[in-house]
Amino acid sequence: MNILVLLNRDGGTLKTTDLDWLADLLRDEFQVHGHQITVERGPGKEIVESIRRHAAREDIDVLLVGGGDGTVSAAAAALMGRKVALGILPAGTMNLFARTLQIPLELQEAVAALASGTVTDVDIATVNGEPFIHQYAVGLHARMVRFREHIHYGSKVGKMLATTRAIWMALRRLPLVELTMDVDGKVERLKSPAVAISNNLYGAGHLPFADDPRGGQLGVYICTQRNVRRVMRLTLDILTGRWRDNGDLAVRPAKRVEIAYSGHNHSNRAVQDGELVRLQDLTLVEIRPLALKVLVPSDATYLPQRGGSVDTAADKEAVTARS
Repeated sequence: MNILVLLNRDGGTLKTTDLDWLADLLRDEFQVHGHQITVERGPGKEIVESIRRHAAREDIDVLLVGGGDGTVSAAAAALMGRKVALGILPAGTMNLFARTLQIPLELQEAVAALASGTVTDVDIATVNGEPFIHQYAVGLHARMVRFREHIHYGSKVGKMLATTRAIWMALRRLPLVELTMDVDGKVERLKSPAVAISNNLYGAGHLPFADDPRGGQLGVYICTQRNVRRVMRLTLDILTGRWRDNGDLAVRPAKRVEIAYSGHNHSNRAVQDGELVRLQDLTLVEIRPLALKVLVPSDATYLPQRGGSVDTAADKEAVTARS
């Protein structure tokens, strides 16, 4: 395969990584497995435009990005529906989509796993047509991110501490969002401190990320409690993967979710893959089965096997037949 690597030198772990060492490691590992590889690096302010420019190329097979969840989300959005596959070198704070794809979080292990990896198709979700790989949320999560943006941090550890502080600041006074939700044709009106929709259902026993990137379903999560102490407990249970045992969280699988919002405040009232966005009057969230090609470790447990090899075309036909 012909692989282009884009390293966000301002992204998470890469800020403190010897990028010359990493570039040499990437070339050595991928060339050993017979791949052609080019490594480029650039500042964070230019990485999104660079991703968009290279995503349209026809002379590469994989666009491998090194950076945090924001960089990965931008790359996934640019590559949805294209022939070029997304590769992820996890270098952020949480690396949630990399965890879903079962990519090792340590850089050297990730490079080795991807160099011997394979390309497959996974799901991606959209909100009003804009792709996201992890989560779209309104309410408490958006308030937390707004608080965090006013806290200075200069490292991965600093961001984690800032996030923890912002969570507790947001929990001191709960928001209450009034929405009308249509979940696969079932309509309900609700007032909730927090509503989130994930690209595939979250797994249990760990941070909130999906175990199966090919599950074909959105996860809809609604906080049904307004008591501060109980919402604090729910937040802790979500972060530690014990949310299934908490009765204050309603969970529903879905293919299509429509959200109507008639509140006065719209700016920065929603979060899409960790970034604040405008909460529209009407929001449509949909799952796009197998719409994103990704480079993943060859031993990933979700890989479909066809006589010992991955056959993504056959899997797409199967999904189409089930739809």
